Amino acid sequence: MPRTGGDSMRGLAVFIADIRNCKSREQEKKRINKELANIRSKFKGDKQLDGYQKKKYVCKLLFIFLLGNDVDFGHTEAVDLLASNRYTEKQIGYLFISVMMHHSNELYKLVIQAIKNDLSSKDPVHICLALTCIANIGTPDMAGEIGDEVPRILTQPDTLHGVKKCAALCLLRLFELKPDKFNHADLSSRLIALLSDQHLGVVTSSCSLIQALVSANPEEYKGCVSLAVSRLSRIVSSTDLKDYMYYFIAAPWLSVKLLRLLQSYPQPEDSSVYERLKEALETILNRATDPPKSKKIQHTNAKNAVLFEAINLIIHYDSDAALMVRSCNLLGGFLNSKETNLRYLALESLTNLAVSEFSRRAVMKHQETVLQALKNERDLSVRQRAVDLLYAMCDREHSGEIVSELLVYLEKADYSIREELVLKIAILAEKFATDYNWYVDVILNLIRVAGDYIADEVWYRVTQIVINRDDIQAYAAKTVFEALQAPSCHENMVKVGAYILGEFGNLIAGDERAGPIVQFRLLHSMFHLCSNTTKYILLSTYVKLINLFPEIKSDIEAVLKHNNQIQNSDAEIQQRAVEYSKLSEIASPDLLATVLEEMPQFTERESSLLAKLKKKSNTIVRERDFDKEDPPERQESPAGAASGGYNITLTANSDLMSTSNKEVDLLEFLKDSAGPRTPVDSPNVNAREGNNANVGAPAVPENNLLDILSENPAPQTQSNTDTLASILDQAPTPNNDGGIQVVYDVPPYNEGLQPNFVNFVCLRNNGILFENELLQ
Repeated sequence: MPRTGGDSMRGLAVFIADIRNCKSREQEKKRINKELANIRSKFKGDKQLDGYQKKKYVCKLLFIFLLGNDVDFGHTEAVDLLASNRYTEKQIGYLFISVMMHHSNELYKLVIQAIKNDLSSKDPVHICLALTCIANIGTPDMAGEIGDEVPRILTQPDTLHGVKKCAALCLLRLFELKPDKFNHADLSSRLIALLSDQHLGVVTSSCSLIQALVSANPEEYKGCVSLAVSRLSRIVSSTDLKDYMYYFIAAPWLSVKLLRLLQSYPQPEDSSVYERLKEALETILNRATDPPKSKKIQHTNAKNAVLFEAINLIIHYDSDAALMVRSCNLLGGFLNSKETNLRYLALESLTNLAVSEFSRRAVMKHQETVLQALKNERDLSVRQRAVDLLYAMCDREHSGEIVSELLVYLEKADYSIREELVLKIAILAEKFATDYNWYVDVILNLIRVAGDYIADEVWYRVTQIVINRDDIQAYAAKTVFEALQAPSCHENMVKVGAYILGEFGNLIAGDERAGPIVQFRLLHSMFHLCSNTTKYILLSTYVKLINLFPEIKSDIEAVLKHNNQIQNSDAEIQQRAVEYSKLSEIASPDLLATVLEEMPQFTERESSLLAKLKKKSNTIVRERDFDKEDPPERQESPAGAASGGYNITLTANSDLMSTSNKEVDLLEFLKDSAGPRTPVDSPNVNAREGNNANVGAPAVPENNLLDILSENPAPQTQSNTDTLASILDQAPTPNNDGGIQVVYDVPPYNEGLQPNFVNFVCLRNNGILFENELLQ
């Protein structure tokens, strides 16, 4: 920095010494207030201050501000220093402006004008000070007013190299502030040409700028690929770059920037360019195995930085099997390194290599090493990368061992990553399971080990798979029944057990140890310990058990009619209990079997576990390994499981079904005295196995309760009461075709009632059995 004899500012040194010698905060505050009063009097005095005095006092104000004290004056004097031709005075002015002046200050326009003047100056020092100030305190308004000056300085052929470096970084800052102001078409060719500049400092700064511009407009800057390859090749093959050799490594920072820039584009189509790039990459890989030229850590860090970025470029291209296998072998050597950072980076890069067909087998060779890292590694972040790598490399052949190790690790895993780990184990167990009994065991073990971290999607998924696969239903019912008998059982296990036993409990009822009453009592013993959401599911299971085991109907009805349910403060529990108990009373066995029949199979759809994992983390989700022979089933909550309900199917004869859109008035409620019935708001019925159909329904507010059993029901008109009684008093009768013919004689609507006031639905997805404006 240029200096003169009068630049030492002795008064500033004395003031700083006085502050340091203060024995207490009060003494320091007193000295600061005294100095502030002195400076204020100097600035307001009649005597004109010269540049040296202004600089000294502005420095004192800056020091006081940095000590944590408020300074509300001196800005005008700092702006005056910007007009000085002396370097030290201009430097202090820019420093004060950068630290203490806000862009809303009324003097800000004067600052912008001073910056413009310095940018037009022929003194490179003044230009660099202005560019540095712009980069530090630039605003969108400043970018709009000064945006044209900086590119001009950068692209002028006679601009000094030091100024070009400042201009490139300053232009990067302006682009970030106001990207729409940037004219890519006019500047792209001139900026790309900077990559061939003789000065490597200019190339390094320009590379950072072009990298940001490429992310915004890659098409305009695709010409930079050949120049970047040429520059990288010359750096790699050079052994002496004078000022740019860092511990025997040639320009490591520039090499890393060039390799990252190349990752913004696909593999070069020009064969000569690609061959030159491939040669440079092979040279980098070869040097990684050479004996170190220095024992200093800086040498190792620089060499490895270039190596890892070269491997990232190889992974990005994913086209050369030889290079990818060599990269994998090099990374495997780092897995046993003493440096934690190297182990972390090696695991991360191997995770990316594991998804490529070229290097997949090479990655699998390191499975034992990765498992050891998972068991013995002390650093949490390294263990997490090991989990990601095991997830990425897993296949059918090794899924059993990998999932088992992940389950063992789950018990001691950090709490912050358990939910993500549970998702990964569930996905691997499902996608690579050759025996679905093993899959059920894995999921139930997951719930046992980490029940608090089980996302709803996990237990939704296991119930869907059990429903869709007849060969594991009995095993799933038996296994979950045994799991529920454990001394401590997680609530998610209760949800799974309730759902599966409600559907398939009859498959294990032959064993007296798992008889109907035993299943019911086991489930109900946990009722009072569960949240309301789980209670919804349990109540739906109880009504399912009435259909499966008529002999325990009285026991279940006693529970449903208990005051704890009927008078429960939760509207959903109260409504379910009332409606289920009424259904069991009025419905014949045939109708009950129809309404409460087994769940239909779910349709195929993309796994929701994969979608949740993608949201949870940025780890690679390898969908390509999910074989077509085991397509994922529909990924939704199982028929209202989120709210604890079941899909209840209802058998209908073909003559009741519409031939056009399958919409049918199953209960013939839509008769009108003026003419035949009209399908208004009729439930949607999807054919299933001939006469079976799923019945859906519109949403019902949870606070609308069916208070059939109330001693003091809400007052209604006589016609409405008669209508309700006539509906509830009638029962279905079997027809000649073996189906159920349901015919209700409903009185004509009273005047004033809505035409579609009746909409009767048998058990919609969230468990509502009756949906009717009269009842609700």
